[in-house]
Amino acid sequence: MKVELFDFHLPDELIAQTPLKERDASRLMVLNKENGEMKHETFKQISDYLNPGDCIVLNDTRVMPARLFGMKDGTGAKIEILLLKQHEGDTWETLVKPAKRIKEGSMISFGDGLLEANCVGTSEHGGRLLNFQYEGIFYEVLDKLGEMPLPPYIKEQLDDQERYQTVYSREVGSAAAPTAGLHFTKEILETIEKKGVHIAYITLHVGLGTFRPVSADTVEDHEMHSEFYQMSEGTARLLNQVRENGGKIIAVGTTSTRTLESIAKYNGVFKEENGWTNIFIYPGYQFSAIDGMLTNFHLPKSSLIMLVSALAGRDHIMKAYETAVQEEYRFFSFGDAMLII
Repeated sequence: MKVELFDFHLPDELIAQTPLKERDASRLMVLNKENGEMKHETFKQISDYLNPGDCIVLNDTRVMPARLFGMKDGTGAKIEILLLKQHEGDTWETLVKPAKRIKEGSMISFGDGLLEANCVGTSEHGGRLLNFQYEGIFYEVLDKLGEMPLPPYIKEQLDDQERYQTVYSREVGSAAAPTAGLHFTKEILETIEKKGVHIAYITLHVGLGTFRPVSADTVEDHEMHSEFYQMSEGTARLLNQVRENGGKIIAVGTTSTRTLESIAKYNGVFKEENGWTNIFIYPGYQFSAIDGMLTNFHLPKSSLIMLVSALAGRDHIMKAYETAVQEEYRFFSFGDAMLII
């Protein structure tokens, strides 16, 4: 399957540079995955499309202030790093700019020595393994020195760092936000619960590889990066009950989708589990875990547009994206939402 099948023209002015003042003020395209019918709503109307006994599944990961600026010991060269994922202890896989300056044995200092890093190896795709030394608690040091790693297509500064976090974020560990959840307010979540819709939480720590355009010419040749996920016993029990009672499971975001499908892909049964997943979902995939999905509008030729095409059909998705461009929906992380049911 050619990657070009998932390309589309997106005017730059439709890439949302800043979040809306109110989280739930975004637009909502509702797409019927069976017939491709579209409705244009606002996000505040999402509960109208959920029924008592259904369950929405939220990813409660929290974005780390994962971008750090330091200096290479000995030369004073300016170095920028981005934390991707923790390997073990204080060793992390990172992206380094400029990477050519950092080789095994190189030392980097951040915040006048408040944090130091030793390069102990390389990882796939040109990353660096850095071992950090510090006093106290790592995440507290990171809060002092780090910056929020906004996606590269966002050029504007973010005034309120919490606007790149969901209102229910709690498990620190992501290099990027699960952006479909950014539309929710506590009031909307309360409205959904009052209607008799269940809310479940899972965790998947988002890596940057999720958002990158696919560089291979054919879909099948693309390799996903692994990301850590976990599901509690309580969440597994709730989801199994919803399924047994005939309710629908609606994943909020591609990250929740990938977690649920990783756990239930063989028999449709959920269980307490944690681990690493590199599941790649594209057209032809048979879903076992979810019935619908809330998602944002994604990059051309990305693994994410392939995932939503697997759920709703490529023709329906490409037509919906063509309509979204015509109707001037806002795209990507701070953009509008699509509900596929």
